[in-house]
Amino acid sequence: MFDVGIPFSSSYDFTSFKWPERDLVCGGADLEPGTILDAYRQGLFPMPIEGELMWWSPIERGILRPGDLKVSKSLRRSLRDFSFTVDTEFENVIDRCADPRRPGGWISDPIKDAYVKLHEAGWAHSIETRDADGLLVGGLYGIAMGSFFAGESMFHAKRDASKAALVHLVGIMSDTEKWLIDTQWSTPHLASLGVTTVSRSTYLTLLSEIIGVSSGFSP
Repeated sequence: MFDVGIPFSSSYDFTSFKWPERDLVCGGADLEPGTILDAYRQGLFPMPIEGELMWWSPIERGILRPGDLKVSKSLRRSLRDFSFTVDTEFENVIDRCADPRRPGGWISDPIKDAYVKLHEAGWAHSIETRDADGLLVGGLYGIAMGSFFAGESMFHAKRDASKAALVHLVGIMSDTEKWLIDTQWSTPHLASLGVTTVSRSTYLTLLSEIIGVSSGFSP
């Protein structure tokens, strides 16, 4: 481990510390399925720094809620050119998201292996965007717990293909009246789709209210 000036989790208990006034919360633990799922329940997610496992809970959390999705005219036109599949190429999607040529890449082999295990157990899912020839041109993956979906990463090889995957995800989540999509942070790309930010405390309240509500992704 390296010293980042924050407490490391004790016995993987993600409730035993005081929330810091920064996005990076703690380091250590492991990437076993139970550890990751417990972290999500407590509002954290894993993202390594220089090969060391770190757990994050942004002070300002990016989220998408019912009624907030924005679909521009150009995106609506693009949607006509795509079709979608779910969970048919999970490993391919995560590999494309982990492309080392992408700036700011953080998806390591241990992260990929951990999420493949979660996919095999029914917790991690992928949305695949396909072109007219059925080729994979975009997608996203994340963790589903009840009516909560934690989006981990997305990619596109064709314009609007990742945005289209998010639109399709919203359609799946909308099978139930109450749902929450977590985007970790917000970006201009995500904000254009209706993603907003809430404080950590508000996010944790929303999470507690939604995580037990069943959805189309519930294992």
